Amino acid sequence: MRPYSFFVAAAFLLGFSAPSLAQQAPKGWAPVEGATLANDYARRGEHEKVVFLFEKLPAAEQASLAVFPVYLASLQALKRYKDAEKVAKKAAKLRPEEATIGVALGGVYAAAGDAPAAEKQWQKVLAQLTPAQVQPVATEFSRRELPAWVERTYLRGRALAKNDTEYAPELIRLYTVSQDQGRVLAETLRLVAQDERQVPFVRNMLQNALREEKDFEALEKLLLTATQEHPDQAAYSELLLWLQVQRRDFSGALVQARALDRRGRTQGSRVMEMAAIAQQNKDYESAIEGFAYVAKEYRGGPYGNAARQRLLQAREAQVRETYPVDLAKVRALVVDYEQLLAELGRTPDTAPVLRNLANLHAFQLNDRAKAMALLQEVIDMPRAGDEVVDQAKVTQGDLYLLKQEPWEATLLYSQVEKSHKDSPLGYEAKLRNARLSYYAGDFKLAQSHLDILKEATTREIANDAMQLSLLIQDNTVEDTLGLGLRAYAAVEQLVFQNKVKEAITGLDALLEKFPGHPLSDDTYYLKAQLQRRVGDFVGAIATLERITGNPKYDVLSDDALFLLARIQEEDIKDKGKAQELYSQVITKYPGSIYVAEARKRFRKLRGDGV
Repeated sequence: MRPYSFFVAAAFLLGFSAPSLAQQAPKGWAPVEGATLANDYARRGEHEKVVFLFEKLPAAEQASLAVFPVYLASLQALKRYKDAEKVAKKAAKLRPEEATIGVALGGVYAAAGDAPAAEKQWQKVLAQLTPAQVQPVATEFSRRELPAWVERTYLRGRALAKNDTEYAPELIRLYTVSQDQGRVLAETLRLVAQDERQVPFVRNMLQNALREEKDFEALEKLLLTATQEHPDQAAYSELLLWLQVQRRDFSGALVQARALDRRGRTQGSRVMEMAAIAQQNKDYESAIEGFAYVAKEYRGGPYGNAARQRLLQAREAQVRETYPVDLAKVRALVVDYEQLLAELGRTPDTAPVLRNLANLHAFQLNDRAKAMALLQEVIDMPRAGDEVVDQAKVTQGDLYLLKQEPWEATLLYSQVEKSHKDSPLGYEAKLRNARLSYYAGDFKLAQSHLDILKEATTREIANDAMQLSLLIQDNTVEDTLGLGLRAYAAVEQLVFQNKVKEAITGLDALLEKFPGHPLSDDTYYLKAQLQRRVGDFVGAIATLERITGNPKYDVLSDDALFLLARIQEEDIKDKGKAQELYSQVITKYPGSIYVAEARKRFRKLRGDGV
């Protein structure tokens, strides 16, 4: 560190106001000009001139904050360690309340190569430490990049305070930086045991500290033990729930959510939240388990009816994403939805059920007339709010697109977009309009919508907009007319319309017509997904291996490898092969978004207690 940096840092870190040089200066000394000139010399490395200006000053003046740090640094720079020692010792006598001067004296010994003397001096500082001096001394040691002495200072301060959580936040930050995971865990658990209000801070610090699987496992073991030994302390359950969500262990997180609901008498709200997170992450088994629990245990509570609806929605999502889709299960869902409507009534509160029914009739059972009638029923409800009505209009727009009536679709989307500006529903409608323009090959108009949506407050919509925007940008650079992208967009519209076989044919034609096009990896990946949807698992595997076996397709390599593993696990039922592929995801693509889920599935297949 340069001398002037030493001075500036000390001026801030010690927390004093510089005394007036005009009051202390000897006769003939021009205080402002002299101090400024000395600092200019220090900045330029002209330490002899700094010493010349300061060495004739009285000891009291040399000990002042305005002079001492820069004077000492210049003496050390000139290797005049004996003079530096004398100056520091005089300053310590004149300003005994400033323990940081004692730290500086130890720094002189260290610079001179006398490590034992430095150690002895710093031990003396800690031995004489008062509670008021703990923070400035720790800060000074930190500035000198002496973390072991920072730790000793805070631990000495803890002993003085007679409180085993004193300076816990500072120590947790220190241990996080030094990656001392054992001490991080010990300090965090000790802190939340004493003060549950510290849970958010602890979560943030653990987020930064935990990097490897063994660290997560160590914390999980500690928290499981703590929750069993101290079932009355909610902080441990809160942390364990958070940890299990980080590890995508939603089944385990539900256990903690149930415990927190019972302890807080929150009537199932925590389980509802966790089940919703599980569904967002496509862990439908855990989502179904959570919603079913609330529907049964809190049937008459404030979340009972919502849980029944969400339970059917989670089952529907599971049926939709189990390939090939089982139409018998779709019809069973329709019966369950109708039964729920018969029990709860056809009201604005059950409008989501009517919309779900409409989607099943339109996209799975090909009964578009029934679907349109259900949505119109929602729109015509006398007491339905604008949000409920416009959600139905968005779904109606989807049906018009399904019927190949894009103008009717965009009319409805635009109505909702206009009436819900700067809201999630309005953004959703705008995204659909962007996709309409994309399907039609009007990439410029699509991009204008997407540029706005990339700033949307809803993360999911912003991410979808970003992905589509990048797809357009990346594939209209070399192919300026966007011919390949037009063909790809047309296929994506077929996919939306559930015309899967026609879409696969379109993708094969695209690969033949545009060999080596930048879209080739996206084309193969989409084709594999569609092959899986129709139950052609062998074909899907072969298509995905076209991506994983070609270095040119590195952007989608982790996506393809993870999907390969899922097909082996869920469809082929080859657990050994799936485990091998998940392991490859973890080792070959450590920065991939799939790593957490791959690790969870790997551990489950290996037989670990996830």
